[in-house]
Amino acid sequence: MGLPTVAMGLLGMFMSLPIAASLLVIPSFVTNVLQLFTGPSVMLIIRRLWLMMLLILAGTVAASSLLISINTAWSAFGLGVVLIVYAVFALISPSLTVSQAREKWMSPVIGGVTGVITGATGVFVMPAVPFLQSLRFRKDELVQALGLSFTVSTVALAAGLYLHDALRVEQISLSFMSILPALAGMWLGQKVRACISAMRFRQCFLLFLIVLGIELISRPFI
Repeated sequence: MGLPTVAMGLLGMFMSLPIAASLLVIPSFVTNVLQLFTGPSVMLIIRRLWLMMLLILAGTVAASSLLISINTAWSAFGLGVVLIVYAVFALISPSLTVSQAREKWMSPVIGGVTGVITGATGVFVMPAVPFLQSLRFRKDELVQALGLSFTVSTVALAAGLYLHDALRVEQISLSFMSILPALAGMWLGQKVRACISAMRFRQCFLLFLIVLGIELISRPFI
C-alpha cells in the first residue's frame, strides 16, 4: 500500500494531482494485481466484498471531477489530511473488530466514502484499510483483500480521469515507464526492511507520511 500513497504525496509536491494520478495508473494496477493473486482466496474475497467494491467504483468515478476541478493547493491540502490521518491511525493501531451483522451495512458505506476520498485525492487507503483490517481476515486473505480494494480503486480512478479528459496517451506511456522503477523500489524496500526491524521500518514509513502530509497541507497558506 506504500506505492500509491507515498507516490501521490511526493509527486503532488511537483505537479498537479490529476497528472500525478495518471502517471501512477499502470504501476499501481500491476503491483496491486500481483498482491491480489498472492493466495488462493480470490473468489471468496470477491463474493464477500463485491458490494463494497461496487460502491468504491461508483464513488471514485463520481468524485474524480473534484481532483480535476479543485484548486491545486487545496487538492494538495486534502491529500495531506488523508496521509496524516492514515499515518496517525496506523501508528496508534487501535484494535477494531466488525461483526458480520455490522459488516453487511458498513461495507457499502465504507466503500462509498473510500470512493469519494479516492476520487478527490488519488489515495485509496482511508477508510478502506482500517475497515478491512477489522474484518479479521487471515494474513494472506487480508493481503488479497487489500489488493482487491486497491485494484478496483485504481481502475475506477483511471476511468474517472479518462471521462474528464485528464488521462491522455502520453501520460499512459509515462505510466508504463514507471513500472520498472516501481518494481525496483519494491525490491529495494524489501532489502532495507531486512536490515532493520519490521516495527522500526513501519514507524519510519508512517512518520515520513506525516511529514509529507504537513508539507502538503501548508500549500494554501504559503
